[in-house]
Amino acid sequence: MGMPSVPQLLIILVIVVLIFGAKRLKNLGGDLGSAVKGFKQAVKDEDATPAELEDGSSPVDETVMHKTDDKKSA
Repeated sequence: MGMPSVPQLLIILVIVVLIFGAKRLKNLGGDLGSAVKGFKQAVKDEDATPAELEDGSSPVDETVMHKTDDKKSA
């Protein structure tokens, strides 16, 4: 069994829209897009080297840095 043809994909799309509704699918798509964007940003931030973090060239939330420092000193 190979890839579904275009008419089969259209039938599946119509059934999904009928079940969930267009507005709900639009919201779901927006949520999925936000999640992917957040994941890409996290991966990008993870790739930053410690030197980049120290000289401030990479954006870092100072409150997060203070919270982790407090845990280390405790």
